[in-house]
Amino acid sequence: MGKSDFLSPKAIANRIKSKGLQKLRWYCQMCQKQCRDENGFKCHCMSESHQRQLLLASENPQQFMDYFSEEFRNDFLELLRRRFGTKRVHNNIVYNEYISHREHIHMNATQWETLTDFTKWLGREGLCKVDETPKGWYIQYIDRDPETIRRQQEQERKKKQDLDDEEKTAKFIEQQVRRGLEGKELEMPVYTELNRESEEEKVTFNLNKGASTSVAASSKTSSVLGPNALKMVEGAVKRKHSAHSSGQSKEKKKKSALDEIMELEEEKKRTARRDYWLQPEIVVKIITKKLGEKYHKKKAVVKEVIDKYTAVVKMIDSGDKLKLDQTHLETVIPAPGKKVMVLNGGYRGNEGILESINEKRFSATIVIDSGPLKGRRVEDILYEDISKLA
Repeated sequence: MGKSDFLSPKAIANRIKSKGLQKLRWYCQMCQKQCRDENGFKCHCMSESHQRQLLLASENPQQFMDYFSEEFRNDFLELLRRRFGTKRVHNNIVYNEYISHREHIHMNATQWETLTDFTKWLGREGLCKVDETPKGWYIQYIDRDPETIRRQQEQERKKKQDLDDEEKTAKFIEQQVRRGLEGKELEMPVYTELNRESEEEKVTFNLNKGASTSVAASSKTSSVLGPNALKMVEGAVKRKHSAHSSGQSKEKKKKSALDEIMELEEEKKRTARRDYWLQPEIVVKIITKKLGEKYHKKKAVVKEVIDKYTAVVKMIDSGDKLKLDQTHLETVIPAPGKKVMVLNGGYRGNEGILESINEKRFSATIVIDSGPLKGRRVEDILYEDISKLA
């Protein structure tokens, strides 16, 4: 059987082998030839065709590299756009799917040495949104297609048009209601005398609940009652209003102006929170691992606060001094009966005694021990708002 026979077992085996993806290190990008083993790749590198391609590339190597880089970038972005759209995906997933194609451009022929360099380059050029995580680099394609931008603008225009139509409808309804109220004449109540046809007939009053306070009900009852009865009802309503207003004035008189001012100030303090909480002479715990195991989870005392967010702390066990940001520290909750300082909220800066701890709600109850609010009991104050005093 001849060597070039198409149906020979060796020819069939060669065709089966050539279908799959071979090793990248035995691929020549210049000649676009895939070799099956090291010996084949060595023979290819010694061939005349490969030497001619190298001579052509040596004349202008930058042009060939730019060409391969552009092809690699276009194919990679096209796969990312078609396969994943604008979803956030790991760069290795996209790259593995890209190199599964047998005729792809190899990265070792481009200007980028690693996939990480290529990912960073995509972020700098604004082609993708990239972010680094403990699991690696993630990329998200930015669709700048004119058709997509036009479609988004059309959707925004449609939303704005719908909002304008809703506003126009609301204004039209408001105008119709106003016109209806203007054209309607107010019905004046008609008063009649209280007359009895016979002395044996009883006089009945039909008064609905709350009739003394509503105009509509008073007009309804006025048609039934005479002028004398109407005056009696109006007198009762006046007495009721006067009694209610006098009761309100008594309640107002109970609170002096100073008490009201103090209540307002306390309400402001209670709701006032800030994004910084460091105070001198409090005990804190170091939670960052960047300083090593020597300082991780160890307690220290704040000696100085710099620019509200930075503290100079002194380690309790070793006496070392460190300068740390408040994000690397956390508060320390002592045992009940110990002194604490309020670091945030309305009672910020006040010292107190820890009374009890609510572990389910991550809060505590303290008794203020300093200032004008001394003796006040504060409940449900969060752990991060108080810390042990040194």
